[in-house]
This record gives sequence, structure tokens and C-alpha cells, in this order.
Amino acid sequence: MILGVNVDHIATLRQARLADEPDPVVAAKLALLGGADGITVHLREDRRHIQDRDVTVLRKTVTCELNLEMAATDEMVGIAIGLRPELVTLVPEKRMELTTEGGLDVRGQKIHLKEAIKKIRDAGIPVSLFINPDIDDVRTSKELDADMVEIHTGHYANSVPPMTSDELLRVIAAVKEARSLGLYVNAGHGLNYKNVQEIAAIKDLRGLYIGHSIISRAVLTGLEAAVRDMKDIIRRCQ
Repeated sequence: MILGVNVDHIATLRQARLADEPDPVVAAKLALLGGADGITVHLREDRRHIQDRDVTVLRKTVTCELNLEMAATDEMVGIAIGLRPELVTLVPEKRMELTTEGGLDVRGQKIHLKEAIKKIRDAGIPVSLFINPDIDDVRTSKELDADMVEIHTGHYANSVPPMTSDELLRVIAAVKEARSLGLYVNAGHGLNYKNVQEIAAIKDLRGLYIGHSIISRAVLTGLEAAVRDMKDIIRRCQ
């Protein structure tokens, strides 16, 4: 199972001062030294954290998987095709949200998403859809010709017992359905050093994508140690 580390919040700290540091490109290098298998960045339409310069330099310096999260807009599709990351993950985006609040409305945006997916895949770039742990959303993702899905684990991460078990079962069922349809499956959102074990133990998951928790720990322990700690937890669950 791979670990993709999201370095958006390094850029959030930088943009708080509109300064040159901390640099998410340097953070990406340190994450890779700590054992990360890939780097994830979300280039938002409002450019609140990651900037165009960041993705350009990361494309030149990241030698493993660069996962570009983005909205399915014409602008972003054009950027993705020009950048040619190893993976594009289409995510919902709202201007006023603090972070991504849930999965894509794949059933309500079929035509729009299918067009975006086709353009990106025609350029030779695999496409993942960030979706809720919902069987119908998994099936719709297959209909849209996505290569893989990333299951939103936010509801699981934010739940309290006994709801935690129910949310975990929803994630497991979504993963099982996706694999049965031939989709690769990732998971992410809200995962931290206390709740990742149950998700990491799910069979057939391709990878976990984690950002905020790792960056938060890195503030106190250093990014290399933070990534290594997360990687060790995931490895023990295999």
C-alpha cells in the first residue's frame, strides 16, 4: 500500500505571509526521504495555498507519483494536460469551505465529469474520482470511465462510537464494490495517527492519501519523522 503525502498546508503557512517559505517543494523532498511513495497537491481555483509555480517545479523534481487534485473545470483540465502528472484526482470544490467537505456528486454531474475524464485520459493521464463511500457512487464512477476512486474517509474519521463501526463498514463495502468492478481504490481525508489503522488494514486498497495530520505532527517532530511514523503504522497493518 502506498502513502501519498499532501503538502498543501505547507503552502497554507507560506501564503499566510505571502512569502517564499516554507516551500512545499522542499517539503515534498523531505516527505520522500521519510518514505512517502508519492506527493499530492490540490491546485484550487482560488489558489489559496498551492500555486502554479509549485506544481510546475514539483513536476520537474518529484520522480515518483505526483497526484494533482483539482476541480473538473476547463482551466484545470488544461493545466493537467500540460503538466502530465502521474495521476489526476477530481475533487469537489467550494470557495467558502475550509477543506473538502465530501465526495463528488458523480450522479448529478455525469455529463460534465465524463467529458473532463475523457480529455484527461486521452492525454494518457489516469483519473481518480474522490467519492463518498456509497455503492451507487462507485458504480457511477465505473460508468464514467474513471481508472480509480478515492474513498472519502472524513465521515469515518469524524465519527464517534458506535457510529465509527458503521462508517468503517461503509468504507469497506465501497472498496469491495470498486475492486469487483475493476477499479483501483484509494482512501483519504481526516486520517490521522489514531484512526488510520482500521483503514490501512482494509484489503485491496491501493493507497492512502494523508496531509493535515502528517503536516501537523511535522510542526513538532519534523517532516521526515512524521512521514516515517505514518509509514510504519501502515506497514504493520499489512
